[in-house]
Amino acid sequence: MDVATRLRGCLLAGAVGDALGAPLEFLSGAEIRDRWGPLGPEGYVAGSWPPGSITDDTQMTLFTAEGVIRARTRIVLEGSVAPVGVVFHAYRRWYYTQGGMGLSEFLDGWLVEEEFLHRMRAPGNTCLSALNTGRMGTPEHPLNDSKGCGTVMRIAPAALWDHSPFGFNAFDEGVAYGAITHGHPTGYLAGGFQAQVIAELLRGASLDEGMDAAEALLRERPNHAETLAAVEKARTEAAAGHSLSGEVVERVGEGWIAEEALAIGLYCALVAPDLHTGLRLAVAHGGDSDSTGAVAGNLLGAIHGPDAIPQDLLEGLEARDVIEQVAVDLAAHFLEQREGIEEADLERYPAS
Repeated sequence: MDVATRLRGCLLAGAVGDALGAPLEFLSGAEIRDRWGPLGPEGYVAGSWPPGSITDDTQMTLFTAEGVIRARTRIVLEGSVAPVGVVFHAYRRWYYTQGGMGLSEFLDGWLVEEEFLHRMRAPGNTCLSALNTGRMGTPEHPLNDSKGCGTVMRIAPAALWDHSPFGFNAFDEGVAYGAITHGHPTGYLAGGFQAQVIAELLRGASLDEGMDAAEALLRERPNHAETLAAVEKARTEAAAGHSLSGEVVERVGEGWIAEEALAIGLYCALVAPDLHTGLRLAVAHGGDSDSTGAVAGNLLGAIHGPDAIPQDLLEGLEARDVIEQVAVDLAAHFLEQREGIEEADLERYPAS
């Protein structure tokens, strides 16, 4: 399986996991398992929105993708640039779609015109409040002390920097993009870890190999103990040989905070015999089911590819065509590196 196919699987399965978990987010684990069994529902179920609806998790992932494409375009056409600033502008466009005002200077490109991205699907308060400041948080100058899972659920496209010749890497960029909105080290380090694991999976590495590579980088960072402990817990529980159940997932965490969302995603990807089982397991718990479904889906999709996603889940997924188009665009810019694509794509992905 080539990198572009794994990338398409990563984005699609992340969105499917998001949509599968969205109706379960505010149910208890016992309620979920009483209704649908230990692995949760097999397909989309009714909730606050139509079955198959994505949430802010997938919305923000798409804007992360837009930001990294536009950053690459700017590097090629104008020289060196810090990608995080361009991604910050992309997040501000997402904030506009959620009712943010005063952002006319950023409102270009094609994604901001997509109607479905203007639907409010329980956007995270930390993301909204941080972006409302108009300032970009950094590890050195944090905006808050939050370590919510908003850093991990949107970060997958940062993995593409490991597949470019510009000297940027997935871990550092994942950290930087997480810190835009979340100031606690555990929050943005978990984002860096997830981005690096996905970068390794896209190369064809095993999940254990990807986790080893990300862990080596994590250990070099100050204040990494919480994130490392969560990763180690995921590995320990996966090695214990438990029967597959959302009840066991709750031993890993609830997913509201970044290190727990990361750990749940890793655990489910480690133990699941197939992609569908892993997605179901990732949402069958009494916690932030859409985010853990998205995080696990990104990992599982990069491992198994898009053909492993059940067809009914693909067909029922909101905005599947846009998600697939963004995957194609990422591949064109970062993997195929077609000559002249930057100029040809400027209207859709301006260099700002």
